[in-house]
Amino acid sequence: MPGFQSLARASRLRPFTACPCSVLVSVAITVLACGQAQGAVAAYQRTATLSYIKVARASPSTHARKVGSVSDYRPLTGTETVLPVIGQTVHSGQRWLRVRLPQRPDGSTGWITAGGVSLGEDPWHVLIDRAARTATIYHKGHVARTFPVVVGKPATPTPAGEFFVAEIIYEGYAVTTGPYALATSAYSNVLQEFDGGPGQVALHGLVGLTGTPGQAVSHGCVRFYNQDITWLAKHLTPGTPITIK
Repeated sequence: MPGFQSLARASRLRPFTACPCSVLVSVAITVLACGQAQGAVAAYQRTATLSYIKVARASPSTHARKVGSVSDYRPLTGTETVLPVIGQTVHSGQRWLRVRLPQRPDGSTGWITAGGVSLGEDPWHVLIDRAARTATIYHKGHVARTFPVVVGKPATPTPAGEFFVAEIIYEGYAVTTGPYALATSAYSNVLQEFDGGPGQVALHGLVGLTGTPGQAVSHGCVRFYNQDITWLAKHLTPGTPITIK
């Protein structure tokens, strides 16, 4: 599990330009829930790209309890913040979106106002099976790739739940966890801090690390063969949903 201090340094030295979001659509569309429905992965995940800082609330009301604050850019790469949208409603004439949040506790969600938000669709979905130690990548609801992976060891397990890609960092082959690291919205349930970072879980490569995909030996992150994580980094974008079971 990277602490992400090294990732931040790497991103400053080698800026990563995120792939553009999917075509923007009207806020008035019906928002579909993400993830799996009746055993099948949805063809698309609605996403929200933020244009300014958003306050997330426990319910769709400006008087509701604050559950988080989300910047419009990511801390490691400076790229736009893109959140999965899992619901919508109108309250007192104002449209609200329920989104997944990149924070502790794992699985956090909140309601944000739709103003200053661009909606899009993400056709990708990552399903990580900790028991099988595989990552299955879906495109428009169909299996596109299956990769063997390293998952967390019993003492520091990879957390289960519904998450998403928060940002994508290019590290190259001189930095541990390279050549790419996909920082996720998941955090270790065991490690509150790791290597100077907040215990954030990433999907990353094997540069400078031991362990062969198919094993459970990591601190919680999911390790891929270098060519496989490179494929992911070239196809996925911030906001892509990740299911870990």
